[in-house]
Amino acid sequence: MNIKILLVDDEPDILEIVGYNLSSEGYEVVTAENGIEAVKKAKKEKPQLIIMDVMMPEMDGIEACEQIRNIPELKDTIITFLTARGEDYSQVAGFDAGADDYITKPVKPKVLVSKVKALLRRLKEETVNESIVKIGDLIINRDEYKIVLKDEEIVLPRKEFELLSLLASKPGKVFKREEILDKVWGNEVVVGGRTIDVHIRKLREKIGDDCFKTVKGVGYKFVD
Repeated sequence: MNIKILLVDDEPDILEIVGYNLSSEGYEVVTAENGIEAVKKAKKEKPQLIIMDVMMPEMDGIEACEQIRNIPELKDTIITFLTARGEDYSQVAGFDAGADDYITKPVKPKVLVSKVKALLRRLKEETVNESIVKIGDLIINRDEYKIVLKDEEIVLPRKEFELLSLLASKPGKVFKREEILDKVWGNEVVVGGRTIDVHIRKLREKIGDDCFKTVKGVGYKFVD
C-alpha cells in the first residue's frame, strides 16, 4: 500500500527532520505549516495519516482536526498530534476534537517511525474472517467468545471479553471512557468510570499489564 502522510508543523526544522525520516521509510510525505494549510492539503492529498502540531499560528491543530473530521472522504484518516511534554490539556482537547493518538515531543526519529508504523497497522486489509482478531500471541474469537493467549485458552466474563475485544479492535487507538461505556455497557445499567478501571485491572492480570495503557483524563488503549 502506497502510504501518504501529511506532516503539519510551524517549525521548519521539524518538517525537515521528521519528513526526511518518514521519506526514508518509503512514505510519501506532504507538509503544511499551519492549520489552514493543513485542511487544504488534507482535502487535496487525502493522506492516510496526519501528524500535526497543536500550537500553530493562524489556525491551531485542534481547530484544524475538527474541520478535517467533518470532511466525509477523510473519515478513515488517522490523525495524531505532536504535543510537548506535560501538555495534558492539549492531549485531552485533541481527543475531543477527533484525534486518534498523540506523540510527545521531543521524539527520537526511530521512536517516531516505530509509532507511525503502529498507527498505520490499522490500515492493513481486514482479515477475511472479521470475527477472529490476531495480535501477536493473542487470538480473539468474537463468535465463540473465546480468548487464546500463547496457545492457552482464557475464559473471560462477558464484559471483560467485550472490553478487550473493543480495545484490541484498533491497537494504539485511545478509546475515551464515554465511548467504552456506550459500546460495552450501553443502556443496560448506570455505571461509573470506576467500573471500567476495575475491568481493566482484571484484564491486566489475565492478559498482561503491558497490553493496556491508561491515557490520563481520557481513557485506555491496547498496545500490541
